[in-house]
Amino acid sequence: MKPIKLSVLAAAALLVSGTAFAQTLTIGFADPISSVDPQLNNHAGDRSLALHFWDSLVESRDGGKLLPALAESWQALDPTTWEFKLNPAIKWQDGTPVSAEDILFSFERARNVPGSVASYSGALRSVAAVESPDPHTVIVKTKAPSPNLPLEIASIYVVSKHVGEKSATEDYNSGKAVIGSGPYKFVSYVPGDRTIMERNPDYRGPAPHWERVNYRYINNGAARTAALLAGDVDVIDKVAVTDVTKLKNTPTVEVYTYPGLRVLLLQPSFRPGSNEFIKDNAGKPLPENPLLDVRVRQALSLAINRQAIVDRILQGTVTPANQWMPKDTFGFNPEIPEIPYDAAAAKQLLADAGFPEGFQITIHVPGDRYPQAPETAQAVAQFWARIGVKTHVEVVPWSVYASRAGKNEFAVSVLAWGNGTGEAGYGLLQTLASNDPAQGRGISNWGRYSNAAVDKALDDANAEFDAERRAAIFQDAAKIVSDEVGQIPLFHYKNIWAAKKGLKVVPLLSDRTTALQVSPVTQQ
Repeated sequence: MKPIKLSVLAAAALLVSGTAFAQTLTIGFADPISSVDPQLNNHAGDRSLALHFWDSLVESRDGGKLLPALAESWQALDPTTWEFKLNPAIKWQDGTPVSAEDILFSFERARNVPGSVASYSGALRSVAAVESPDPHTVIVKTKAPSPNLPLEIASIYVVSKHVGEKSATEDYNSGKAVIGSGPYKFVSYVPGDRTIMERNPDYRGPAPHWERVNYRYINNGAARTAALLAGDVDVIDKVAVTDVTKLKNTPTVEVYTYPGLRVLLLQPSFRPGSNEFIKDNAGKPLPENPLLDVRVRQALSLAINRQAIVDRILQGTVTPANQWMPKDTFGFNPEIPEIPYDAAAAKQLLADAGFPEGFQITIHVPGDRYPQAPETAQAVAQFWARIGVKTHVEVVPWSVYASRAGKNEFAVSVLAWGNGTGEAGYGLLQTLASNDPAQGRGISNWGRYSNAAVDKALDDANAEFDAERRAAIFQDAAKIVSDEVGQIPLFHYKNIWAAKKGLKVVPLLSDRTTALQVSPVTQQ
């Protein structure tokens, strides 16, 4: 009987330590994945998946904290020259050493991947040249002083030259080209369904807890919750707002809520002339775009009761926004007042702009990407109708929406921007800088807002080494955008995950979801 007693005690110990959990982790995640190619599209789902397989030159964490990755050290040799020293011990999963040539190849490839609709080129906009004096040294020359270069290029995943130069996006999707340096190895990928991966035994860092990961795409919030409660998945992200309270009261589930960086905002179109999605009250296209008048944009913003959206639709899982950055982040401007709900003032502004009876407009929103975005758009439509702007909401699949929004085809687009670097420059570059794909600017500026002072602020901030002055530049830009209503911010999401009892989920980078964030509670 003695061996039996020891076995029982051992089993109990395993349960207490958390190692009784199966070594396969199944995650149900919300953000769609366009490709396994880590340089194709700067989309949240793609970036979350890529973190399992690939490394960057340096690693970014929330708040802009930088950690060694492929580079073990870096320094500015002068205002326009950065030196990165690679870790010579890191190898690709086929045993080939990572070298400076891989960095040079990756930076060049990331600028122009065929088929990209959300390019990473913006992160490289300040890079003039990249050199490798030896296999373990990378020299980056910038066009102007660029104190934030390490943070910017942290978003560029590095692929191997010897595999990548003979591979296309299709080869990454098939797994043929997924020879990474990250903590997991590719097993299989089924578009729109799941990715299977296994632990990389040769990973340079601490071994990931999970031997195998089943990374499942479940776009519907209720379906994610049902999968968790049924035991089909171990962790879900972006918990449906209607399920948060229920899950918090479920004894077999833990809910983890953290402040978020992602803002949901509206992008009005600044395209001159007629727009098929803006009409007069008789249903005829207006000859000129009324959204070009700042008074109209101000009216539309004032007409929205943000607190009502927060309370009734998002049920307290978000916070009202008055700018693209949330409070207490780098570049947030505390002098910008909260946007009041003032329907009377909105009506007067419309009348002053020549639209006392309003007009008709359509909001386009992806139905399979941003949590509660369609419901939010419907609420906005109701608020706008109250001031005479009769609003139709068209819900579009992301696969169609992204391309059309990127071409400024809509009147009003909905965007949830992640502010993943933790500071204002990322959103300024991608969503507010004048659209210039060749320079990697304004890639997600779907409405084509453009202001020379905002563009100058971006340039000035990029060249400013003093953090306090740099923050002030961002704050000034935020005030310009706010005054002009260059975009209409609605709210900032909180990051909410739910997991089986005994599992812990911690944030990694913005609202990314990876197996690296999940471990048994006693492992923390």
